[in-house]
Amino acid sequence: MAIVTPALVTALFTNWKGEFQAALKAAQSQHEKIATPINSTTKSNTYGWLGKFPRFREWIGDRVINDMQAHGYTITNKKYESTVGVPRDDIEDDEVGIYSPMMQEMGTMAALQPDELAFGLLGIGHTVTCYDGQNFFDTEHPVYPKADGTGEPELISNLDVPATDPGPAWFLLDTTRAIKPIILQNRRKPNFISMTKLDDEHVFTTDTFRFGVDCRRNVGFSFWQLAHMSRQPLNADNLWAGITAMRERKADGGQKLGVKPSILVVPPALEKQATRMLERELDSNSSNELKGRLELLVADYL
Repeated sequence: MAIVTPALVTALFTNWKGEFQAALKAAQSQHEKIATPINSTTKSNTYGWLGKFPRFREWIGDRVINDMQAHGYTITNKKYESTVGVPRDDIEDDEVGIYSPMMQEMGTMAALQPDELAFGLLGIGHTVTCYDGQNFFDTEHPVYPKADGTGEPELISNLDVPATDPGPAWFLLDTTRAIKPIILQNRRKPNFISMTKLDDEHVFTTDTFRFGVDCRRNVGFSFWQLAHMSRQPLNADNLWAGITAMRERKADGGQKLGVKPSILVVPPALEKQATRMLERELDSNSSNELKGRLELLVADYL
């Protein structure tokens, strides 16, 4: 039987914190593929530069300054936590070994939580607005003939849903640019803390120590031009249609954006079909034009 002393509890916390951090570092997360991390220092961040694609012209005479349409897209940070209670009796009875896997799992889930946020947002992008006031995946994104957002806009779609029997959603993304389609805004990264003083009110009242992790962050959308959502059957024709549509995207003012889809994101239900389409050879008389064309990402949290 162990005697519960402040030194013993401190040693347990140090050990469990090390296990938490090791698991946090070792976890294989997926959000880095589609999300750009942005450090936040305030309650929320406003991304007024969204929609402002820089363009070049031949320099003849004085510089021509084009005022760009201003957008006010704000991402507000949210708080998240996970807490484990450890009864004092378990420490006293040397039963603390059962909690090590819990602390490790807490570290793993802290690392995977951005996956849950980023892919969760991507999956509902047809219902969440982005910087231009339309849903991120929409059939009516306005693209204006002038860079300042004036003139009669052309309505562009990055959403393809059949009128009947839509299937599971799949996504084409250009993740080669300086900013990816998703913004992961970090205000406070995961922090492992404890309430372990023997004279803490909660410990005194419940005879339970508490160990937990908390963070502040949120996700949002960047440029809709870098993404395409489809619920058409996942086949070569529909995939090429999405690739072609993205390659034709233009900024306000008519400049081609040079969007190049680089990754196909699918839910687990489409993994077998997508793998065959992107990785297999056809036969000796024909080749697979899509083989190696896109990286495949099977998203656990779609």
